[in-house]
Amino acid sequence: MTTLPALSVVVPVYNEGPNIEAVLRAFEAAVATPHEILVVYDFDEDTTVPVVRALQSEFPDVRPHRNAIGRGVLNALKAGIAEASAPLVLVMMADGSDDPAAVDPMIALADRGADVVAGSRYARGGHQLGGPPAKRLLSRLAGLSLYWLGALPVHDATNNFRLYRRTFLETVRIESEGGFELAIELTVKAHIAGRRLAEVPTTWRDRTAGESRFRLRAWLPRYLRWYLVALRHRVRGLAGR
Repeated sequence: MTTLPALSVVVPVYNEGPNIEAVLRAFEAAVATPHEILVVYDFDEDTTVPVVRALQSEFPDVRPHRNAIGRGVLNALKAGIAEASAPLVLVMMADGSDDPAAVDPMIALADRGADVVAGSRYARGGHQLGGPPAKRLLSRLAGLSLYWLGALPVHDATNNFRLYRRTFLETVRIESEGGFELAIELTVKAHIAGRRLAEVPTTWRDRTAGESRFRLRAWLPRYLRWYLVALRHRVRGLAGR
């Protein structure tokens, strides 16, 4: 009889061969919750794939999954979420930026009823190490202003290191067009829908190998869209009192 995992981890990749082994080993060492890890890739030549296949004999809960929806991080996330079998779904990056030590505490909050749990760089005890200064500043401003002005109950609106309850994901139509803005979209939609949100402080570290595919100028308008949705919801709520 096959036991289903309690947690599905979705890791979108693009040529993360230099990073993925260390990321997977760190996760396996840190996370006690029974889980599966879906490493989602777009094309067979991706340098991540042979590394993952070589690790499968040691870590049978890790498996590569080819994204058949269409190339890009958003479609990889959609494909991974659709393939996930557990009641809780974690999105994690493959560049070593996310701290797996936060995962079991995130699951504990979900077990107590949270529908979305943010790995938060800006909550008390959280940190952000490295990364482009402009990106760091805008991300912090967005997160803290939505917390104080938009009444969003988490301090970090944009970090994709997020745990979602599957029953919430099944109610949401994803409108993001790029991918990295998915975290703020789902967080804002959960808040508007009256879902319970929680956060765990975490330390984010900039990648040490490979190249980031995040481009601030291209992605900023996509983040701004959901930032404004959150603020409008807050204004309407205040006006309705």
